[in-house]
Order: sequence, then structure tokens, then C-alpha cells
Amino acid sequence: METTKKAFGYLRVSGKSQIDGDGFPRQKAAIQKWAKANGYHITQWFVEEGVSGTLESREALDAMLVALMSNGVRTVIVEALHRFSRDLRVQENLIHQYFTNRFTLISATEPELGNDDPNRVFMRQIFGAVHQLDKSNLVLKLRAARQRKKAATGRCEGRLPYGSHEGEQEVLNNMRGLHAVGGNWETIAAALNSEGIKTRSGGQWFPATVRRIVLGKR
Repeated sequence: METTKKAFGYLRVSGKSQIDGDGFPRQKAAIQKWAKANGYHITQWFVEEGVSGTLESREALDAMLVALMSNGVRTVIVEALHRFSRDLRVQENLIHQYFTNRFTLISATEPELGNDDPNRVFMRQIFGAVHQLDKSNLVLKLRAARQRKKAATGRCEGRLPYGSHEGEQEVLNNMRGLHAVGGNWETIAAALNSEGIKTRSGGQWFPATVRRIVLGKR
């Protein structure tokens, strides 16, 4: 009987506005699909909410490295390598760190790129450079859009906190009430999902999203 292999799953979105969107469900589904097809079981998820991929030190990424060094799991699965970083230098530094410690890094959508074969390294770095270019061009477009809006209106507001839109205050009060009587973030998220209550973007609730909203972190 074949033994199921163990792995960690790593999820990341870089923008605060993406936290409640399709990014996390999409990444998780891709990882779980690859893991199931290849005999892996995800024992723990490490999630970065609104964290830039230009940072080599991140809370969940650092915690995952500590866990890899301490509990026997040696494999990490990501949806795609740009979830590690869209900065080519940072991507390669992180991958080198994993190779040095003899950990296995698997991309669910690029399963042949997470190794040290010279041809695969070459292809990985080409893709990494393309992702970096895409991100740089997007940053320029967003900056130009903000400047145009500020020039036209005199201001450029950020994303309004949860509770500002119609119908959100009641949900927020419900979350705060559950938390006040001892409900943890997982329980509150599960309750919202079971009641069919959607996030602002129409997605499902995650414990970290509930925590961020209840504690007032935009």
C-alpha cells in the first residue's frame, strides 16, 4: 500500500484588495488538485495576506521554513513560482535557500521548474523575468491612474474598510458579537460560510480575513 506523502501549501496575494477575491481559492484548488493526483497530503497551509513578493522575509514564509526544519515535512507546493515572488532575484534566492536545505519545491502549474536541472533553471528564470516585467508594467499603470485621478479630483482614496458598504455593517456586528462571546476566527469564518454570507468580492470567508476585519486592519 502506497504511503501518502506530506507537504505544505503556500498561498500569497500581494494586494490588500485581493484578500477577499478569487486568488486564495484559485491557488488552493490548484495545489489540492496536483497534490491529490500525485499522492500528496497538505498537512498545513501558510498564507500571506497582502504581502509583497519583493520581500525575502515574510511572516508565513519564515514560519514555513522553521516548520520544514523541525517537523519532518520536506516539500512545499505553490500554485506557481511567482507566488513566491515576481521579483526574479528574490525568487531565485528563495529557491536556492530551499535547494541548500534539500527541501522540495513544487509548482502545481509548472511541475518541472522547481529543480536544479540547468535547462529547467534557464526556463524558470525566463518565466521569472516575464513575471517581473508584467508586475513592473502594472505598477506603472496603477501609478499613472492614481496620478490622473488625483489631478482630476484632488484626491485618490484607498479601499474603504469593511462595514462601509451597504449591508456590511450588520455582518461586521455579527462577527464582533461572535468574537466577544469567545468565538475564534475559524469558527466565525465557518459560521459565515454556512449561512451563505459572501465577502465583499463574493468569495468565501477565511479565518485570517475575519481577524483582519474584526481587528480593524484594512
